[in-house]
Amino acid sequence: MGTLTNKRVLVGVTGGIAAYKTADLIRRLRDAGAETRVVMTAGAAEFITPLTLQAVSGHPVHEQLLDTEAEAGMGHIDLARWADVIVVAPASANFLARLAQGRADDLLTTVCLAAAVPVAVAPAMNQQMWANAATQNNMRTLRARKIHVLGPAEGEQACGEIGPGRMLEPLELVARVSELFATGELEGLKVVVTAGPTWEAIDPVRGITNRSSGKMGYAVAAAAAEAGARVVLVSGPTALPDPPRVQTVRVVSAQDMYDAVHSHLEGAHIFIGVAAVADYRVEQAAPGKIKKTADRLTLELVRNPDILAAVAHRRPHIYCVGFAAETDDPEANARAKLASKGIDLVAANRVGPGLGFEADDNELLLVDRDKSKRLARAPKSSLARALIHEVAVRYHAESRAQDSRQASRN
Repeated sequence: MGTLTNKRVLVGVTGGIAAYKTADLIRRLRDAGAETRVVMTAGAAEFITPLTLQAVSGHPVHEQLLDTEAEAGMGHIDLARWADVIVVAPASANFLARLAQGRADDLLTTVCLAAAVPVAVAPAMNQQMWANAATQNNMRTLRARKIHVLGPAEGEQACGEIGPGRMLEPLELVARVSELFATGELEGLKVVVTAGPTWEAIDPVRGITNRSSGKMGYAVAAAAAEAGARVVLVSGPTALPDPPRVQTVRVVSAQDMYDAVHSHLEGAHIFIGVAAVADYRVEQAAPGKIKKTADRLTLELVRNPDILAAVAHRRPHIYCVGFAAETDDPEANARAKLASKGIDLVAANRVGPGLGFEADDNELLLVDRDKSKRLARAPKSSLARALIHEVAVRYHAESRAQDSRQASRN
């Protein structure tokens, strides 16, 4: 079974006897490391109570489309942005029909329409309802729209009939949901990622640093691992746990990070510099604590090595991605960084309220030599997966182009 550590799973529950299994599904998702929220339809509440699902998920259950307690009254948008994946289990024939029609007449269908993340459905119904031409036509429509269909299984049903239409068991659903994150786009590749701030000592007590929490870099490393890469994360000082399936190397200063990156570049295919690396350091840190005696204190600063530019210059075969946190004109500054450092792609974001440093959400503008593409505001975990997909597409396109050029020379 794959891991769902730090994944946000929104569980939708529709009206059907299989709803009794949803409580166990939520518990199993949490056991796998996921954070869960629940949306119930009116029909679902006839089979299992919201209180039960609140108890097992640890959060209030959402039922109403128009939620006056949600920010701006748009709970469906908040939930769609929050989720990394939406799983509807059980998914009744009625719900599947409304989803195929693009209906938005209750909270669950509206959330599914508003989501930019994977949506999975676990059908559960009578075997004859499943076999009906209308249901099968709806399923073809949903599959064509990239909705993930999990099941159904075959067996004895609550009505006493036997055949396809049973909802998959909770453990199998957890495994199938985990697989949705394992894209394989970077299978067999080595990726080196930097994250967090650096700390440049002034004396044994004080230092120069910045507000980076490391959340975006850690999310990028985790997303690269999900995509099948062998990942080395070189992290400055953070309070974050090591991402699963990632080799984490912890450092302190910019020079430490520079040395660690270059010691792990052998065999690397992609380098993603997310860390907020200090541009300058104190030329000579004081051996003891500097006492507050003078009215002024002058520190002589010298430039730190440029990690991103050095990787691009020394290892031109590595696909290099840099981050740029900007307060003004992100695209112009990103293009300047792209040219000055000789890298392949810049992910720029504007630092502001609720975005960038220390925040859980972010938005990115991807800039390469030919074009730019905006990745809309989303939780950093979702945004990291979108970024890794874009990097994988560009890396493989560049690799094919290089192979073609090599073949033409031969």
